[in-house]
Amino acid sequence: MVRWQPGTRARLQAVALQLFAEQGYDRTTVAEIAAAAEVTERTFFRHFADKPEVLFAGQDGFLAMFVDPVTAAPQGTAPFELIRLALDASADFFPEDRRGWSRARQHVIDANAALGERELGKLATLKARLGEVLRERAVPEPIATMAAEAAVTVFHLSFAQWIAPDEDRPFAAIAHERLDALTSLVHPAR
Repeated sequence: MVRWQPGTRARLQAVALQLFAEQGYDRTTVAEIAAAAEVTERTFFRHFADKPEVLFAGQDGFLAMFVDPVTAAPQGTAPFELIRLALDASADFFPEDRRGWSRARQHVIDANAALGERELGKLATLKARLGEVLRERAVPEPIATMAAEAAVTVFHLSFAQWIAPDEDRPFAAIAHERLDALTSLVHPAR
C-alpha cells in the first residue's frame, strides 16, 4: 500500500464509481475500493463516513452554495429573484468537466433503491433549509415553502436534463430555461 498520495479522496471516488459500474453497488465492498485505490480501508474511512458517502460527498458544500446567495441578498429582494440567485449559484457546482462523473453517479443511484432514497432525502434537506432561510428573511408562508419547493424542483429538473446523454449545454443555461418555463406557467402569455 502506498502510504500517502495527493488526490486520495478524488481517486477513491473515481475507483468506487468504476467498480460500482462494473460489478454493481451492492456487490462492491469498501475493501475492494480501498485496494483498487491502493490505500487501506482505514484511509477510506478517513475520507468517507460510509460507502454511500462516496457518491454523496460534497452535499454540505452544495447546500451552502445554494442558500448562501439567498441569505446574502439585499433585504426586500423578491422571492422569485431569490430562487434565481440560488440556481445561478448552483451552476458553479456543475462545471462541464463534472458532467461525465455526474452521469455515471446518477446511473448507480438510479439502479439502487436505497441510494435513490438517500438522494431524495438530500433534496428534502435542501428544500427545508431553503424554506428556513426564506422565512428568516421574512418571506411569509405559504410563499416561502412554495418558493423553496419550486427552486428545488427547477434544480432537480435542470440536473436531470444536464446529465441526459444527448445534452451538452451548460447547467446554467438549462436552469434558466427551466426557470423561464416556471415563469410561463405562472404568467402565461395572453
